[in-house]
Amino acid sequence: MTKQKLIKRLKGYYPMERFHAFVIFPTIFIYLIYKNSFSDIFFLLYGLLLCIIILIQGQHYWKLKLYRLINKSFDEEKNLNIFKNSKKLNLTLIALIPIIFAIQIYQNNWQIIPKNLILWGLFVNVFGILEHINYYNRQLMIDNLSDVEYLKLNKRLKTASLAKDLKENKL
Repeated sequence: MTKQKLIKRLKGYYPMERFHAFVIFPTIFIYLIYKNSFSDIFFLLYGLLLCIIILIQGQHYWKLKLYRLINKSFDEEKNLNIFKNSKKLNLTLIALIPIIFAIQIYQNNWQIIPKNLILWGLFVNVFGILEHINYYNRQLMIDNLSDVEYLKLNKRLKTASLAKDLKENKL
């Protein structure tokens, strides 16, 4: 992909990620609190919060990649530390998912009650885990022809851009 095509792609992708991180997911979060009892949707809200945190990291990463391409300066060392610490935070939050799930089930007398949106909670928590993998391990998103060609040729998913950058210690 040429530099200009990549710049064009990031100029669309970064604002979209930012919109999801700061508008869509928080709006869903607030709506759910407004419409449901907190104790019924605790697990679902946790998953949404996990997604919001990871999407904020993702939009920040794509912004920095765009800045790099258009030669806009930023503090690389500071941002590398942000992503290294964010990765640790994500892993901690992911490790807490079973505990949060147990708390949700406990609040419902050890029953899975459909009205408390437990299945949506499972879906959103798994989505948060997949978002973490997509940014910090393997690129799960296949959204252009070069991704498809890479997958066909190599028979595996690409290493995530952020994972490469953290390994090389540069953005």
